[in-house]
Amino acid sequence: VELVESGGGLVQAGGSLRLSCSTSEPTFSAYAMGWFRQAAGKEREFVAAVRWRRIGSKTADSVKGRFTISKDEAKRAVYLQMNNLRPDDTAVYYCAAATKGPWNAPRAAFDYNYWGQGTQVTVSL
Repeated sequence: VELVESGGGLVQAGGSLRLSCSTSEPTFSAYAMGWFRQAAGKEREFVAAVRWRRIGSKTADSVKGRFTISKDEAKRAVYLQMNNLRPDDTAVYYCAAATKGPWNAPRAAFDYNYWGQGTQVTVSL
């Protein structure tokens, strides 16, 4: 399964970006879709996840109230709306799919078995 992200870029602090992730795989199905990010010199961290074919999502405390994850299952797409961006949000953002479980929109990267190539988000002062 190939996941393709888009929507990254350079934005000033306080600005907004919307990331998109989709697959062209016609038989795609998953248990959950998630967004992770990795800043330079740091470990990959969970940002948000949404259940597939179910209702429910999770968001990291560090972005809660600023970032919102959403999905369009008909388009096989997941989105990350990022508002009030801060310089410490600067990172490469990765989309991921959990196609073998679990259902609970997991926060752990090891629960996801497919990953996109990443899209750079840079927030300047």
